[in-house]
Amino acid sequence: MNARSEPVEAGPDAPARPPLVRELLLVAGLFLVYKFGRQLATGHTAEAFRNAHHVWDWERVLRLPHEGTVQSLLLHGDTLVHVANTYYAAVHFPATLAFLVWLYLRRPAHYVWARRVLAAVTGAALVLHLLFPLAPPRMLAATGLIDTARLYGPSVYGPPRTDALSNQFAAMPSLHFGWALMLAVGLIVATRTRWRWLWLLHPLVTLLVVVGTANHYWLDVIAAAALLGLALAVLRPPRARPRTRCGLPHRRAEVRRRTSAERPELVGAAR
Repeated sequence: MNARSEPVEAGPDAPARPPLVRELLLVAGLFLVYKFGRQLATGHTAEAFRNAHHVWDWERVLRLPHEGTVQSLLLHGDTLVHVANTYYAAVHFPATLAFLVWLYLRRPAHYVWARRVLAAVTGAALVLHLLFPLAPPRMLAATGLIDTARLYGPSVYGPPRTDALSNQFAAMPSLHFGWALMLAVGLIVATRTRWRWLWLLHPLVTLLVVVGTANHYWLDVIAAAALLGLALAVLRPPRARPRTRCGLPHRRAEVRRRTSAERPELVGAAR
């Protein structure tokens, strides 16, 4: 990414960067709500498994692909499945944080928009987690899937009964996929490089990882995409600013104004 391929926001009309301390508190709050807010839905084990059977049956009625097809691809080698587990465990939060930091430093207006969208999607997802607790496919024997993180590592979850740090019955929607998709959308909107569409590889890889590791159903991913679509329809991105090169348009306009102001004097002097 470079200055020629991205919109330049510098100049007198550039949006002001939000106060750093306030934004740190807001973003930290967003992550804490995501990390610990889901624990409010704990204690609904029977309902979560009942909903899991419903989701599995709905996918068969809708003729969605079997999640086992993706998992079988990962299980061709220990290295590949280990990489997938690592991607699930280690990329989600750092990638989203780096995305917000870059927008804050380089695209303040887009940063505010992206932060609002992520907050809206996360809040809506937590409500759905409360209303519809759902056991992931790795816990449902009917799927025939295995828990790749437990068998091959690394794993971010402990045994469900003793895991006090996360609610493992909050599979729908998949915020792993929702945040990854927003990262790609945000960077595509905020930049103008011809390679910006490659950011879609991140949600694509995330999709294959969350399904292949048996952490999410296809419907979890569809629900996350739907929530993000609704948030984007309500919270519109800032308008792209015209690209300038070394301030030439502003200088040319200033030269034209000066020339217009001096022209009457030159005409009078000729007389």
